[in-house]
Amino acid sequence: MRLAFAGSPAAALPALRALADVHDVAVVVTQPDRPRGRSRQPAPTPVADAAAALGLPVVTPVNVSAPDEVERLAASGAQALCVVAYGQILRPAVLDLFPCLNVHFSLLPAYRGAAPVERAIMDGRNETGVTIMRMDPGMDTGPIISTRRVAITPDEDTGGLTARMAQIGAPMLLAALAELEAGRMVEVSQPEHGASIAPRITGADRPLDPARPAARLADHVRALSPHVGATLELADVGPLIVWVARAVDERPAEPIGGSAGRLLLATPDGALDLVDVQPAGKGRMTGADFLRGRRGVIALARG
Repeated sequence: MRLAFAGSPAAALPALRALADVHDVAVVVTQPDRPRGRSRQPAPTPVADAAAALGLPVVTPVNVSAPDEVERLAASGAQALCVVAYGQILRPAVLDLFPCLNVHFSLLPAYRGAAPVERAIMDGRNETGVTIMRMDPGMDTGPIISTRRVAITPDEDTGGLTARMAQIGAPMLLAALAELEAGRMVEVSQPEHGASIAPRITGADRPLDPARPAARLADHVRALSPHVGATLELADVGPLIVWVARAVDERPAEPIGGSAGRLLLATPDGALDLVDVQPAGKGRMTGADFLRGRRGVIALARG
């Protein structure tokens, strides 16, 4: 089957490679080069790099729904478009060209939107899933083709869970395409019961609130790792990025401080052990190393 593919981050790579092994991928659509890494130099997306290595044509439109881009997609001869974490909204001009199948990392209609994995972990869920759907003009509201439930393990962060679901979604997409090609693909409308939104992560999502239970703070940290990082504002250090943390029963005497070599943040029901942190302008380090490099009292900034 001749296909077009749209995706951008590493989570899209298992599906792209699976499609390239079985189908004729006419064109790969991905986001334009963006500043990346510590150098902030413009660099291609992981999908652009992978497509080039596979010898596939790559386009990087600023707006994939612009008339000239729609014409280019139509001229590719693709019979369907497969989408995994592309990062742009597809307008009816694209959706009307051919069936557009999307790999979405939640059990729709739950967690429609840009950050389904982060929001599920942040909410303390122990289960999520992968959905293959046919896209429509709404935000992740199209009919469902297949789903698979996925357990969220207690220590799993967004990076690990997303990578695992990407591997699960690739064969699901191949199966849906086989059904489409055979003319027997079944679509089921999404129920409205259980619908929820997973908005894009912003700076407002990063701060940790010590007034919340320790387990929920640990979920918050997992949700924003390893790509964003939760933050804790310290009085004389500035924002401390927290990459790894775990809830512990111990209740420290101070709002934040050291105990038996651990950096602990007091919570109403115990403490959050700040296992892996990063002070402003420095590299990542353990909470124990942060304590060893400190002199004097550690204090939270006043809100």
